Amino acid sequence: MVSTVGQFLHEAETHLSSHSPSPRLDAEVLVMHVCGLSRAELLTRADVELRQTSLTRLQTLLARRAAGEPLAYLTGVREFWSLPLRVSADVLIPRPETELLVERALAHVPPAASWTIADLGTGSGAIAIAIARERPRSRLFATDASAAALEVARENAHRHHVTNIEFREGNWCAALGKERFELIVSNPPYVCEADAHLARGDVRFEPRAALVAGADGLDAIRTIVADCPRYLADMGRLLLEHGHDQAAAISRILIGAGFRDIVVHRDLADLERVTEARRAT
Repeated sequence: MVSTVGQFLHEAETHLSSHSPSPRLDAEVLVMHVCGLSRAELLTRADVELRQTSLTRLQTLLARRAAGEPLAYLTGVREFWSLPLRVSADVLIPRPETELLVERALAHVPPAASWTIADLGTGSGAIAIAIARERPRSRLFATDASAAALEVARENAHRHHVTNIEFREGNWCAALGKERFELIVSNPPYVCEADAHLARGDVRFEPRAALVAGADGLDAIRTIVADCPRYLADMGRLLLEHGHDQAAAISRILIGAGFRDIVVHRDLADLERVTEARRAT
């Protein structure tokens, strides 16, 4: 019978070894979450006896992790842009590569600027909140078709005292009203509906509508690119995150919609991840 922190970590690591690429880390994260320990405390309290209530909860979470459920959904938290964000099964889990989209957005917005910026398909609010904190004089509009996702995003904005975002329910640009924007950003769904990866790993538990966009994965991007010119100010920019093999197709879609100055940016893994373009006058 497991009774101490150290014993649970050992047995959990063994149990997860065939279910996770990082069994020890997963076990540590679960213990820190349930027991309220820091990493330093985790290392010094291996002999501390677990309360029965904590042990029962840990065993439940361990079983869910072994079944493939993402750690972020088990703990309810994922860090993005050095911000702890609440996540739930209603939103896509923020990923490190999406920080490139934030970096590219900030590269265009002067620190003291009062721009109007839109984040389409905001999910947990990660992108909008990161930009809003870095550019507090700008106004952001964050849209999502999911009311449940917007509830999570609003909670995250409140948690981080971000007040320069207006959240609107609606599909992509449809919720933007009559506003005009110097910058529109989006991390839309871009996975092909037949992609075999949808049946493996964390994505099995994430909202399909936030992942899949038609037979070639580009349906959402086509809609966004077609609608954005009506909402972008003259010379305004559109920034899109996408799959590593989609940049060429997206460039063709942008050119067909009259965009120019198209640039593709690579992430830390040297994969094409973000494409930006400027609306022609």
